[in-house]
Amino acid sequence: MSSLPLTQNINEQRDPVDLAAYEKNHGYEAVHKALKEMSPADCLQEIKDSALRGRGGAGFPTGMKWSFVPMDNVSEGHKYLVCNADEMEPGTFKDRLLMECDPHQLIEGMILSAWTIQADIAYIFIRHEYHLAARLLQEAIDECKAKGYLGNDILGTGFNLEMYVHSSAGRYICGEETALISSLEGKRANPRAKPPFPQISGLWGRPTIVNNVETLCNITHIIRNGAGWFKSLGLGADSGTKLFGVSGRVKNPGCWELPMGTPIRELIEQHAGGMQDGYKLRGLLPGGASTDFLVEEHLDLAMDYDVIGKAGSRLGTGTMIILDDKTCPVGMVKNLVEFFAQESCGFCTPCRDGLPWTAQVLDDIDTGKGMKVDMVTLKNQVRFIGAIGNTHCALAPGAMEPVSSAMKYFAEDFETHIKNKACSYCKTNSSTGGA
Repeated sequence: MSSLPLTQNINEQRDPVDLAAYEKNHGYEAVHKALKEMSPADCLQEIKDSALRGRGGAGFPTGMKWSFVPMDNVSEGHKYLVCNADEMEPGTFKDRLLMECDPHQLIEGMILSAWTIQADIAYIFIRHEYHLAARLLQEAIDECKAKGYLGNDILGTGFNLEMYVHSSAGRYICGEETALISSLEGKRANPRAKPPFPQISGLWGRPTIVNNVETLCNITHIIRNGAGWFKSLGLGADSGTKLFGVSGRVKNPGCWELPMGTPIRELIEQHAGGMQDGYKLRGLLPGGASTDFLVEEHLDLAMDYDVIGKAGSRLGTGTMIILDDKTCPVGMVKNLVEFFAQESCGFCTPCRDGLPWTAQVLDDIDTGKGMKVDMVTLKNQVRFIGAIGNTHCALAPGAMEPVSSAMKYFAEDFETHIKNKACSYCKTNSSTGGA
């Protein structure tokens, strides 16, 4: 049993793992085990016992989410499993690694997940730009069909499952599962009101589960090795391992599989090699662009959901973005909010109009046109747009997290921009671009 199960087959010196190579390292053993020895209820209980939390950002318990799918007295019709492989969170690149280097791991995890909820159709909803990953996944699906792991009567068990790769136009809003479902149906990618939840009425009105790539890849190893083994991999309250990433001015930006609960300092200094020569750490977004800044005082915190939450941020996708001492935090936050404003689906007023307004205020401050009243405006925007429940979905509240925390930790930078009508980092009247 590997202590790093998600990346055990990944080696940058060789080609992506094909079916033969995957099977040599216990590949599809979990499928044989589950379909021949375990009922769907047994598999669900194993996932619940493992305490696996979704790796897409929200961290919701996977087993609990699946338990809402009706298993008895369901009228005839399809059930769907959807893999969210859109990966649009800025600073996040972990799922791409899994799909491009070990596509069969995802396919096996999806087969097991479909068996557990008794889905007969599965989709991999992948962003259009992931050309290589889409091709490799389709090749893996074709190999599985030829081997009898997909299609009708899988392994002679009577279980049927068809799987498709769906290349999407790609929008950030598709990270919200009901927006993804709308897009998959050929509609505009707007989030839907809940209830009903997708587990009851999702894709084309049928029971549907949506999970991201990393979550589904974990299912293989939990079913094969057991919930107790999976829980033992974590260093704290959270189970398993996690793909953590670091980007920014560090010596070795990248992605690593590490135990849940690995300290922030270890990630930055040991795995990412520390800051580049001539740069110092000022802050970091621990889980992608839609999380609150943490600063030096937080470096010894464990990267798990509850610990990061208590510190005032979110673990999110676990892929942190570094802010160095030569990059303007005002310009950085403006860049992020401009992205979120562009990605709004436009359904609700606070997001559709509020985010462009926030971006404009930040641009005024950034380019030397800011006034003291702008800080009051930003605080009001954080209050009204950033509160869950004031918007149709969580896009706008997530977009306001870096704004709120930047105003808290880097207030002096905002004040300097307004007072001096210039950015001290750029020595000009515009700090766009950072250093």
